[in-house]
Amino acid sequence: MLVGIVGKPSCGKSTFFKAATLAEVEIANYPFTTIKPNHAVGFVKVKDPAQEFGKVSNPRVGFVHGPWRFVAVDLIDVAGLVPGAHEGLGLGKEFLNDLNQADALIHVIDVSGSINEKGEPVDAGSYDPAKDVAFLEEELDYWYLDIMKKGWDKFVRQAMQEKRPIAAALEKQLSGLRVNEDMAKKVIKALSLDPEKPNEWNDDQLLQLARELRKRSKPMMIAANKVDRPGAWENYERLKKEFTDYHIVPCSAELELALKEAHKHGIVEYIPGEKEFALKDQDKMNEKQKQGLEFINEFLGKRESTGVQDVLNHAVFELLKYKPIFPGGVGKLEDSDGNVIPDCFLMEPKSTALDFAFKLHTDFGKNFVKAINVRTKLPVSKDHVLEPGDIIEIMANK
Repeated sequence: MLVGIVGKPSCGKSTFFKAATLAEVEIANYPFTTIKPNHAVGFVKVKDPAQEFGKVSNPRVGFVHGPWRFVAVDLIDVAGLVPGAHEGLGLGKEFLNDLNQADALIHVIDVSGSINEKGEPVDAGSYDPAKDVAFLEEELDYWYLDIMKKGWDKFVRQAMQEKRPIAAALEKQLSGLRVNEDMAKKVIKALSLDPEKPNEWNDDQLLQLARELRKRSKPMMIAANKVDRPGAWENYERLKKEFTDYHIVPCSAELELALKEAHKHGIVEYIPGEKEFALKDQDKMNEKQKQGLEFINEFLGKRESTGVQDVLNHAVFELLKYKPIFPGGVGKLEDSDGNVIPDCFLMEPKSTALDFAFKLHTDFGKNFVKAINVRTKLPVSKDHVLEPGDIIEIMANK
């Protein structure tokens, strides 16, 4: 799974990326600080299942902090997009192409309204962040349309001559964007387009097609960043009412980054996504740092989290609806090296026990006998759809 972080310059996108991953990226308040995409690992937060059994997990990848287990997710941060990006403005086409393989997008906006459409600082509250939502939708839609229309007449003519479904031709044309034939069929039907006469589809219909394929192949949510600033919360509340189709999560990447850096340096004890932190070593802090932590503490008292962890969890578990599934044994949760539930797999929404067996190893899938729910100790069929947090033992013929 790959989640793309997108937005206009100076919206706090790279700060969000660093807060989510602690990767070393350049952060500055001017356009195009990021040129080449940054790729790093972030983490979603789930209950540590081992603690139900009086144990603590030993993740092979990720970590455990308190009662929580943090599971790795690949993130990519591309350079800021500006109006006209799909036409190449601001190296836009190159930046858009960096998003090809993303399963979902997190659109970071400056909800305080202190950055204009070009990513330039303006008076706080003087810019309407709702414009950013519409702008990015348009850029992505036209990006899809541009790719779809490359050689459109030729591949439509060829599909009709060969009596090949136009949906299959669309899959071939847009496979780099994760569009498949089944998805294309459903969109064509939903838009009431005649699949037998794609040569008669007009420009408006093609744009509608591009838009719907984009929505399905690149589902997007909004991270309403800089929500700690004056007027930002009111803007967030307004955007929630205006864009009811979106998951919109308020956050302050700057505050999350400050807490994680303070935790890293032993100044505070902080679990990402929690509503409080504990001071560990006040002697390490200067006056400015003390004031900063006081501000963060007040913010958490009002909002209950910085929101960054909430954004990541929303993207994976609400937007994509993936499920954390753990391999384990009914009689033994440890692997051969004594590690407790060392692995966690993020599985697609309709994943079955057999899908999970194949995820573990092709041989387990091919030689599947049965699966056992470790909590209930009851067998489940190969077609059984798994529930979030399941611990599953796979039994297969050798």
